[in-house]
Amino acid sequence: MIIDAIKDELPKDARISEIVYEGSEIILYTKSKEFFTTCTTLIKRIVNKVKKRIEVRADPSIVEDTEKTLEIIKKVVPTEAGIKDIYFEPEFAKVVIHAEKPGLVIGKSGETLLSIKAKTFWTPEIKRAPVIDSELIKSIRKMLHKDVKYRKKFLHKLGEKIYSEGKEVEWIRLTGLGSFREVGRSCMLLQTPQTKVLLDCGMVTGLSSNKTFPYLDAAEFNIQTLDAVILTHAHLDHSGMIPYLYEYGYRGPMYCTMPTRDVSALLQLDYLQICQRENRKPYYSSKGIEEAIRHSIMLGYGEVTDISPDMRLTLHNAGHILGSASAHIHIGDGLYNLVYTGDIKYETTRMFERAFTDYTRAEAIILESTYGGGDTGKKTSYRDAEEKLVEYIKKAIDRGGRVLIPSFAVGRSQSVITLLAETRLDVPIYLDGMIWDTTAIHTAYPEYMSKHIQNLILHKGKNPFIDERLKGIGSQKERLAVLNDKKPAVIISTSGMLMGGPAIEYLKNMAAEPKNMLVFVGYQAEGTMGRRIQKGWKDIQLDSGHNIQLNMEVQTVGGLGGHSNFQQLLTYLQRYKNKPRKIITNHGDNASTVELARTIHRMFKVESIAPRNLETIRLR
Repeated sequence: MIIDAIKDELPKDARISEIVYEGSEIILYTKSKEFFTTCTTLIKRIVNKVKKRIEVRADPSIVEDTEKTLEIIKKVVPTEAGIKDIYFEPEFAKVVIHAEKPGLVIGKSGETLLSIKAKTFWTPEIKRAPVIDSELIKSIRKMLHKDVKYRKKFLHKLGEKIYSEGKEVEWIRLTGLGSFREVGRSCMLLQTPQTKVLLDCGMVTGLSSNKTFPYLDAAEFNIQTLDAVILTHAHLDHSGMIPYLYEYGYRGPMYCTMPTRDVSALLQLDYLQICQRENRKPYYSSKGIEEAIRHSIMLGYGEVTDISPDMRLTLHNAGHILGSASAHIHIGDGLYNLVYTGDIKYETTRMFERAFTDYTRAEAIILESTYGGGDTGKKTSYRDAEEKLVEYIKKAIDRGGRVLIPSFAVGRSQSVITLLAETRLDVPIYLDGMIWDTTAIHTAYPEYMSKHIQNLILHKGKNPFIDERLKGIGSQKERLAVLNDKKPAVIISTSGMLMGGPAIEYLKNMAAEPKNMLVFVGYQAEGTMGRRIQKGWKDIQLDSGHNIQLNMEVQTVGGLGGHSNFQQLLTYLQRYKNKPRKIITNHGDNASTVELARTIHRMFKVESIAPRNLETIRLR
């Protein structure tokens, strides 16, 4: 047993009072102040031997008084760190410090952190406070702090399950429950004789389908026997039905990155508000969202964790949106390796580095195929798209016009914001709808963005998200002030396809003036108002019955999306170190997934398939 192996390596004077699991991590609580401050070398040696993550914390009986600890922290941490909040979690022997500049709390080579630890015997946990105030992040962090007793029990129980005796992995099967030969409701079930893991659980957010959620009624799937959920990113077509699982009894872990947890909660809450506004019954309530957060386990890029006795998970950058990840799943003891790409962008952009490909092994790859059709190979490059967007905006501004950019709240909006922050434009840039809230979340996680953005924020002090030209619109009164001000400006507003949201109000206000401009920066689905305008319609009828005459200039900028085009998908595969045995295409329409699978087979001479929903594939 793993705990017995660790005990055998510990000295008698370690005075270990308790050994518990926190998921896959093993925590040793000690009553010895000397052991707590001097055990680093020994623990590293034990970790190398047992190949598990181990941490030593102080037993509650030896930690410093909280008031005294606060005094010490305020004394050793420079005021420039911008500490926003400090709270204690005695159950974990942790002191949690929220600061605008975490690096200053950590100190050079971790000196400040070690000083706090040595003087107080609390284990410091540092979190970046968003520069733009985020009520959502505050609420999530407070909720997790409030539920710390439950979390400790939950994580220990999960650890016992992870470290239970493993069975032989005789077979590995994958069943598509959604997103196969279609875009939307991404969901698949990965199984071994011992483990059942769900990869994403999304909903269809477009207009064209009445099949809006995955096949959770399939014989393969049973919510009561599900061991884990892996969420690759926050978009609702991947995350939208996860609260449903918790609403109906699932109480296992959800693995994702920290920004994915926060942004998905924001989008899920927005979904509930839209349902309420449109008098539709949602698939779940806020209780399901809260339970998903309570059971979330956060992983950074490259962090390896056991999620069951026979599966190990690592998340890597996918380059799609903030916190988006590809999941590498190691099954059995070196038996099989699966990569589920999620949505990937294999091109370095202003916001993100290109998707990770440096996998040591990957026997099978589940590859997104949104632009898997060969006719997308000549898609505009990201850099060219940026130049075109700036050109259009300057054209409208120079003639005294205003620019309306309907945009999705997550991803596309922030790409436009970071571009305009580095562009010479002497006009205000208004952010309306959920864009301001999403941007606030971005300010808490610069480490998940490109080296370029990190350099601007962490080293040059030029945070593009707090540019003085950016103005958040948080009320109808503020919106009316913008509508009544006819001076040149850029307005970025939801919804991205002009199917609702404040963008409609701006469109009504600006449509009649020829010097104004409407610029589409995202995909416009068939049946949406955005698509009709793209086709050249000038007389537009709104849902309210109100008609508007469109005299403003209309432009479209392609290439700013977070998906790889056809050629980038092939290049992505070429960059793998080893040749996979099987490639499975999904997350694309019927033609795109089939064409990409055929091309891959022809180019790489490996088995490549485009299965349908409800098909089960035996990987081994």
